[in-house]
Amino acid sequence: MEQNKTLILGASSKPDRYAYLAASMLRQASIPFVLVGNREGVVAGENIRTDFPQGLEIDTITLYLGAPRQKEYYTNILQSGARRIIFNPGTVNPELEKLTTDAGIESVHACTLVMLRTGQY
Repeated sequence: MEQNKTLILGASSKPDRYAYLAASMLRQASIPFVLVGNREGVVAGENIRTDFPQGLEIDTITLYLGAPRQKEYYTNILQSGARRIIFNPGTVNPELEKLTTDAGIESVHACTLVMLRTGQY
């Protein structure tokens, strides 16, 4: 497994979006990542895919989707094998958090950008 591979759910090729900044910071920190979003594009040299990847070993999922838009990904998230899920500000979802906790996935309420800047990632 690539160490600490992160899946950014809600990726965007718009430079003013936090998901875009997270991808850029992960690239700077040499942390491998996969981008999943509604529209194809390229961020930090990686393609945004519109499907949830199967068969990848994911360590962390960092959310940039509001709770209503997370529902369609529940099964994929639970089957991803991720060790943790980061609920960034504006993405907290008690329903998904219960599902992931019950599945043994650590739930973290934090900002990925702050975690990267402070060495807590």
